[in-house]
Amino acid sequence: MFRSLKLKRSIQSFISNHQNRHFNHIQKPPISSPIAQTHQLTLIRQFSSPPEPPPLSAASSTSSELRKYLGYSALLIGCAVATYYSFPFPENAKHKKAQLFRYAPLPDDLHTVVNWSGTHEVQTRVFLQPESLEQLEAIVKDANEKKQKIRPVGSGLSPNGIGLARGGMVNLALMDKVLEVDKEKKTVRVQAGIRVQQLVDAIKDYGITLQNFASIREQQVGGFIQVWMAIKVGAHGTGAKLPPVDEQVISMKLVTPGKGTIVISKDKDPELFYLARCGLGAFGVVAEVTLQCVERQELVEHTFVSNLTEIKKKHKKLLNDNKHVKYLYIPYTDTVVVVTCNPISKWWSPTKFKPKYSSDEALQPIRDLYHASIRGQSASSTAENESKISDLTFTELRDKLIAIDPLNKDHVKKINEAEAEFWKRSEGYRVGWSDEILGFDCGGQQWVSETCFPAGTLSKPNMKDLRYIEDVMELIEKEEIPAPAPIEQRWTACSKSLMSPASSSSNDDIFSWVGIIMYLPTTDARQRKQITEEFFHYRHLTQTHFWDEYSAYEHWAKIEVPKDKDEVATLISRLRKRFPVDAFNKARAELDPNRILSNAMLEKMFPLDDNASTFYANIDCL
Repeated sequence: MFRSLKLKRSIQSFISNHQNRHFNHIQKPPISSPIAQTHQLTLIRQFSSPPEPPPLSAASSTSSELRKYLGYSALLIGCAVATYYSFPFPENAKHKKAQLFRYAPLPDDLHTVVNWSGTHEVQTRVFLQPESLEQLEAIVKDANEKKQKIRPVGSGLSPNGIGLARGGMVNLALMDKVLEVDKEKKTVRVQAGIRVQQLVDAIKDYGITLQNFASIREQQVGGFIQVWMAIKVGAHGTGAKLPPVDEQVISMKLVTPGKGTIVISKDKDPELFYLARCGLGAFGVVAEVTLQCVERQELVEHTFVSNLTEIKKKHKKLLNDNKHVKYLYIPYTDTVVVVTCNPISKWWSPTKFKPKYSSDEALQPIRDLYHASIRGQSASSTAENESKISDLTFTELRDKLIAIDPLNKDHVKKINEAEAEFWKRSEGYRVGWSDEILGFDCGGQQWVSETCFPAGTLSKPNMKDLRYIEDVMELIEKEEIPAPAPIEQRWTACSKSLMSPASSSSNDDIFSWVGIIMYLPTTDARQRKQITEEFFHYRHLTQTHFWDEYSAYEHWAKIEVPKDKDEVATLISRLRKRFPVDAFNKARAELDPNRILSNAMLEKMFPLDDNASTFYANIDCL
């Protein structure tokens, strides 16, 4: 590019000099005497005859320079064309970083790991999958000796990619066995690579199941307890009487770089146990977990629509009377969807309530809006869309609708209104086993920010949880944020895990969890970037307005660490106010002295080196 600019300037200079030379030839002196007239005649004769050629050396130099730069330009264009068309067209070429040449293939030994929402990815040549405890121990020992990164990564469901590391990763997907089931004590010991759904399916014949579930059950148990365990766990699977999932963990086997394989429990090294139950993969690779289960039972799920005014009157009763409860708020409407779940008993039994609307009738408002939104498209495109529309679920329809114009507030508002109508038509009861009922289709790829804050006690809710929602809804309308539905609110009892956002020394404390969301219903990179920017603006507004006021802290899997150094310093300061960071770092230093299990995110949140410049200089190596 720079050579092309230089060539352009050289040509302009050459033309300019040539024109000036001719201009000097035709300038006429004033005619004031015969001598001047004679001189004029001489000039005219000279002008009439062919111009004198420039000196041979000057002409050759200019011509040579012109040919040189023309040659450079031709070579540059030729190389670009040859490069563009010489690459093969393999399937793995559809990688965003290969788009410069469209079809540039990735190296065969390069592993691309992308999280579930497609919001974070890394490429690494070190991606290890041991098949046994012995192999895992050998991997950790070898990596520690070589100071090679092997960050533990599970199914990649964390929206912030907390398990990813460019330096290298270890995944336990091949260590997925149920090792022991104690039907009497209702406990199960498993390898950490087993997925939640696999585990639930494996133990249901014993008449037991997990007490709680997350909305998605594709997590490996190791990641479930290290990162997701600190959450409210599950769309329907929450309740102010139930603790987060970390309380289900009885013991863990960790393969550590510094101390080898250790087993910890509340009886054996309790200090480390309560720290490591939500250890973010920083202390060791979780190889085995023993979980306390509960009896598998049938539940009655009740879904109904209310509004915030009515919810305020019934809030305490709803929290106390139901084993599981959650609220779904629909921005730009007054609709609050309430979902409760309770075991079948003489007080809770299936009623003869018959739904007023069928499933198709409940979906009709969403379908009608979709048809109206695509009106005006080509006939073939419309026919193709209409042929598929009847097969789509509610969340799939919502994704397609949002994809039409995701950042248009008025369009999103219409979608929310249609969703509110869908829930009104979906009121009713559903009966099923707990491991079937306690789940939720939360839609496709998305950005989520979820905060946890104290909400008083079960006997005395402080009502700050509902005030928080009022503030968020008011902010959305004031700032005209294209906020889709739902804003989810759930509750848990407190946790004894020191790194849990719901950690408390008081057994009576309850915590509220609130999630805001924006969907990524498109593969178009530019549109995803625009949605991402809008989401972080939305998140930033909630952070600056409410987090400190309500003592709210984000769920570990959803913290997005900022790039700005001042903002990182603020984040570090906030984390220190809530969590035992010094104890966390001390345990890391003992169990992982070379930080082979760490990544850039952990180092930013919990820097071990007081010298910030050293950290930022080396951060790219993580």
